[in-house]
Parts: sequence; structure tokens; C-alpha cells
Amino acid sequence: MTSHLQPSRRVLLGGTLAAGAVGLTTGGPAAAVVTSTGKIPAAPRGRRTMIGVPYDVHETVRIGVVGLGNRGMGMLGGWVAVPGARVTAVCDVRAPRAKTAADRVEAAGRPRPAEFSGTAGYAQMLARDDIDFVYVATPWEFHHSQAKAAMLSGRHVGIELPIATELRELWDLVDTSEATRRHAFLMENCSYGRNELAMLKMAHAGVFGEVTNGHGGYLHDLRDLLFSDTYYTDAWRRKWHTRSTASFYPMHGLAPIAAAMDINRGDRFTTLAATATPAKGLADYRARNVPAGHPSWSETYVNGDLVTCLIETDRGRILRAEHDVSTPRPYSRINSLAGTRGIIEDYVGTDSTGARVYVEPNHSGHSWRGFSTMRAEFDHWIWKKVGDDAAQNGGHGGMDYILQWRVVQQMRTGQVPDIDVYDSAAWCSPVPLSVASLEADGEPVAVPDFTRGDWSTLRIGLDSRESDMPPTADAPVAATGLDSTPTTRRVAS
Repeated sequence: MTSHLQPSRRVLLGGTLAAGAVGLTTGGPAAAVVTSTGKIPAAPRGRRTMIGVPYDVHETVRIGVVGLGNRGMGMLGGWVAVPGARVTAVCDVRAPRAKTAADRVEAAGRPRPAEFSGTAGYAQMLARDDIDFVYVATPWEFHHSQAKAAMLSGRHVGIELPIATELRELWDLVDTSEATRRHAFLMENCSYGRNELAMLKMAHAGVFGEVTNGHGGYLHDLRDLLFSDTYYTDAWRRKWHTRSTASFYPMHGLAPIAAAMDINRGDRFTTLAATATPAKGLADYRARNVPAGHPSWSETYVNGDLVTCLIETDRGRILRAEHDVSTPRPYSRINSLAGTRGIIEDYVGTDSTGARVYVEPNHSGHSWRGFSTMRAEFDHWIWKKVGDDAAQNGGHGGMDYILQWRVVQQMRTGQVPDIDVYDSAAWCSPVPLSVASLEADGEPVAVPDFTRGDWSTLRIGLDSRESDMPPTADAPVAATGLDSTPTTRRVAS
């Protein structure tokens, strides 16, 4: 077992630092602890669940975007293109980025959004009365406070990964959502991937028999981007690797597996145990590729190259969630699900879908089959309905636009969100829980029940019923009207 440093105060005080950055106030500095217990905090007086709570109907969904780096700017085109959506405000601490975003929206034939910048810009944006939904795409340390502020201002909020980095912050977002009656959820685009949604339908149709285990995560060689002087502003993402040993970003692969297992909808995470390999990859890459005098040479990397979380559920299922952005390897979210009658494995290149499958009684002879035929049979309705638009308007193979389209459609039709604050908290809990387990030499730690007992009832989620987008009088935005990817390189979400 490798040794692990104590989490730095930047990790522990991320919410407090973020609050200062956006011109908000807090009740004082956060306690320098990582909550490692799964004990359920006392429910606030009058607490009411957000499970099953629909949106009010919005004829037009007015959107405020905060954070206009690569991810925020990359999603801007989708927000502009979705029918019935309006980007009414854009915000970044750097004024030129806000102006560029506003220019792009206007160039696409939409009304120019209001621009906000500086440390007080976000609070100023929230003071407006023409925003229904806030999209948060800032660095991780700001997510908790900005999401909370959005809800307190009366807005629903979608947050890039993770929604928070500490258990106390996750609980705070749950409690704030319940108190304000506003939805807060993870903008988990990979939950809307075509393979992932087909896998979900197959699991719920019993194709794999009784599902017993799954494997997901985020394996993405980001070394060139982590050491870029422009991609991650102020190297914010690389610096997290100097602060703590943690599974920072497993949600892209974990969330689809959790959804297929009905986590918080009939089952729940109960314990998590983590392991980590030594921190070697970033230092090795720096030694071979980064010139002397670069700011990174003052840094010491402590996060393990491969951090693995073994998560057990109440029903005895096992999930393995992995995170590695520090070593050379082809991209993979793994996306594997298995049960008593079969298995799917993604990212293996068997056919054009990139996945292979083996299920009884269709398959035999110990031979994998390509996934194309089964994916066509179990293709999710949303891909059948919006797939062509997604290909024109969305990044990451179209799943960005699918997510954005679905958020706007649910708000315009008054539906219950596919992903709620309880899903989001559970999916992000491996970030702080991996720290706690590693500090305990890999011993299992309890995973909180963020639903406070409401997890055992089966309910619909991403396996949604087909519905339409309400008509709008606006002409559709041409696919070329707004570039959805801000660079010629891949966008590392």
C-alpha cells in the first residue's frame, strides 16, 4: 500500500475559496476534515424530498452560463441550438471570455446575452430576473458554492463534474435543493451516450439476467493538456494532483453503471474501498517533455496514477470505478456490465459501436459478438428522435447535445429530471470517500444514503418514456452558426 498525504487545505476549503471568488459570503472557514462516515446527518426541520418533483413549465428556458473555458465555451453552441432555449447571460472571471461568448451567441442569430466578469460577476448575474437555469462549468473548487448560490437565487442548476469534492458539500447541496425546491444535478453527458443508454435498456429488460457487477471509470491520457499553458486556465486541473490522493473524476464511467443498477432507485451504494498506484506518470512526462523553468517544476505530484474504488451495494453488487489521466493509454470509460446471463464490454473495437457483447441464449461458443445489432434493437428513444441534431450540434459524439436537449425539454414540459441531486451526490461521493479510504490504508468506508431512506423504491430515471419537445416559433440555428468545440483538439471533459 502506497503512502498518502493528508488532503491540502485547498481541497478541504474549496467551497470557501470559491465563495470568495464569486463575491459570496460564508459563515466562516470550513473545518479541516474530510467526512469519512456514512452516517446520515439530521434532516433539516420540515425537510421534503426532491424525488419525483417536476419542473414548473417554462415556455422558454433562459440560461445563464458561468465558466467560459474550454468546457463552458464548448457547450455554448448546444445551448444556443436547442429549441426553446435562450442564453440570456454569460459569466467568466475574465472579461474577454464573456465578450467572446456573447459575440458567438449573437453571431448565431440569437439575442446578445448580458456579460458579467470579475470576482463579483457571478453574484451580479444571479441578481437578474431573466434566468431560469444556471450551467456551471468552472474549475472543480467552485462548483459547490456556485451551485448553492444558484439555488438560493431561485434557479435550477446543472453542474459539471464533480458537483462537489467533500461530503459536507454534497450534503449541503442535497439540503439546499430540498429547502429551495430547486433541482441541482450533475451534467453527466456520458449517461446519455448511445451505448450507455442502450446498455441501460438491456439491463432493465433483463438481457443480462440478474446484474451482479459492473466496471466503469475515466481512463484518459491528459498529460499534454495538463501541462499545456492554455488549456486548463492557471493549470487548475494539474494542481489538484499536488493536493491529495483521490479518485477525482470517475463519474463518466461510474454513472451509467450505477443507473443500470438502479442506484437510489431500488439499490444503493453502501461501502467503498480504494487503492492507488504510486504517483509516477506526471513527473515522468514532465522530465521528458517540459522545459526547465516551466512553473510545473515547482510542483510535487501526490495523486496515484491509477486510483481504483471498489463499491458494494445493498443488494450485494460490486462496481469497480477507476481514474487515470497520468499515463499513456487509449481513451476509455470502460462501460462494462455483467449478470447471470451475459455481459457487455465497451471500448474494445469489436465493431463500429466500439463494444462487444455475450448474452445467453443468443450467443454461445465462448465467442464475443459485435454490439451493433443489439444496440439497434435497444436504441434509446432520445437517440432515435434527436440523434441527427446531436451529430450536427453537439460534442463528444453528440451526447453533449442530447443532455442539453433533454434538460431543456424536461423544463419546457414540466417533467421530473432524469438525474436528480441524490444521484449526483452518490455518483460524486467517491471523490472524498476515496481520500478517506486511502487514509485508512484502503479499508472500506461507508457511503452515505443521500436519499435519507428513499432509495429502495423503484422509479424511472434515464430509462424515460418517449416525449416531444414543444414547438417553437424560432427558426433552428444552423449547425455552422456556432462552433461547438473551441479548439481543433479533443475537448477533455
